[in-house]
Amino acid sequence: MRALSALFAAGLFAIGCRASGASPDWGAIRAELAQRVAEDQALRVQLSTDAEPDMAFFERLSATDEANTAWMKELVARHGWPTIARVDAAGAGDAWLLVQHADHDVDFQEHCLELLRAAAAADQASAKHLAYLEDRVAMHRGRPQRYGTQFVQAPAGQSGFVPHTLADEARVDELRASVGLGPLAEYARQINGKNGDGED
Repeated sequence: MRALSALFAAGLFAIGCRASGASPDWGAIRAELAQRVAEDQALRVQLSTDAEPDMAFFERLSATDEANTAWMKELVARHGWPTIARVDAAGAGDAWLLVQHADHDVDFQEHCLELLRAAAAADQASAKHLAYLEDRVAMHRGRPQRYGTQFVQAPAGQSGFVPHTLADEARVDELRASVGLGPLAEYARQINGKNGDGED
């Protein structure tokens, strides 16, 4: 059964990496990913430090996320997932982050989750990033999360942020460690000590 799963992952990885037409300039794509993530992060730093962002700011943030998602959708459709071999580890991480922030298009996030899962199985994507996207999609679909990476506003009467519902609270730190994440309590302190300190 494990061999069949590995073969399936390898097949999906090959499909996800198949390019249509001429081979792309992955160096230029890596640079574009970095530029888009720099803008994404600048906006989110501003959001975390601005006491009262106005409607124009949120419109700009939304427009940036939508533009990045449209660009990623075209890239993935034409050339497959940007793997470590194609855009190096930093570029692969940038691709993941743009998809992580594509919250207006959960179907696309879920599609990329399968591509990322196959890439991670081939050591061509980060297991940590896979965990973040798996939890993100689970949260959007109304399911419990496995790794405790996604936080929501605390219930009325409490301050700060708390993890979205956990699938297995007793084993969450074990699951986190399996993908290179630290203890959940430590991450929660980062989130509540300075929102945005941890990976999104």
